[in-house]
Amino acid sequence: MTASVLTPPRAATTTVPARKPRRRLGPGRPIPFGAAVGPLLLLTVWTVGSATGWIDSRTLSAPWTVVTTAGDLVADGRLPDNLAVSARRAGLGLAIGTAVGTVMAVISGLSRWGEAILDGPIQIKRAIPALALVPLLILWLGIGEQMKVTTITLGVFVPVYIHTHNGLRGIDSRYVELGESMRLRPSVFVRRIVLPGALPGFLLGMRFAVVGAWLSLVVVEQINSTSGIGYMMDLAREYGQTDVIIVGLVLYGLLGLLSDGAVRLVQRRALSWRRTLAD
Repeated sequence: MTASVLTPPRAATTTVPARKPRRRLGPGRPIPFGAAVGPLLLLTVWTVGSATGWIDSRTLSAPWTVVTTAGDLVADGRLPDNLAVSARRAGLGLAIGTAVGTVMAVISGLSRWGEAILDGPIQIKRAIPALALVPLLILWLGIGEQMKVTTITLGVFVPVYIHTHNGLRGIDSRYVELGESMRLRPSVFVRRIVLPGALPGFLLGMRFAVVGAWLSLVVVEQINSTSGIGYMMDLAREYGQTDVIIVGLVLYGLLGLLSDGAVRLVQRRALSWRRTLAD
């Protein structure tokens, strides 16, 4: 009788399903010069609409007409002079409003008594648009530069205060306890813990503040002004010069876009240690 040859059982072959590519849940990588895509698309629609006649030139001047008008305004000096006046007003109001809002936020954020005294009135001011106070400011301050800068300041300091205050109150309490355990002096505590913790909120408030400065400027420069971009636009309205008005609007838009972009650049550099969906 012959012995049967035992053969080892074959290993069971299992098929491993192919892995599906991981789906990104975030917005994806930043697009180079992504901030310019929207304005360029808007310019394209404006150009095509003007070239095909969809947009009436009496309602909205064509882009090439606006460019020609801007060149003429630059050549005769009206645009640079008025732009310099507007930039000075906006810069002064922004500087004063930022300083006032930051100081108030630090006082209110680090002191319960400071919050009790300051936060309520500022929240009331927050509910009242700065432009609604223009008639009262005219009665108090007249129609000169002081009224215009004050209006811009009122439109700036509230967002700086709100976001800086939120940044201060959002600081992790463990860092505060660490500072207390290390017996840090108040000045060192503010420099090492308070200011870095409040920086994200402050920079976010600055983004709202720079746009608010230009928004306030648009209105105050059309109230009995004798200089500035708003004055140039109001004068063009009396003579029916649509192209000059569009030049002013485009200039305001570009100034707001560039100001916001500058703050975002500072925000990205100063907060490079944070990883967010914006990265």
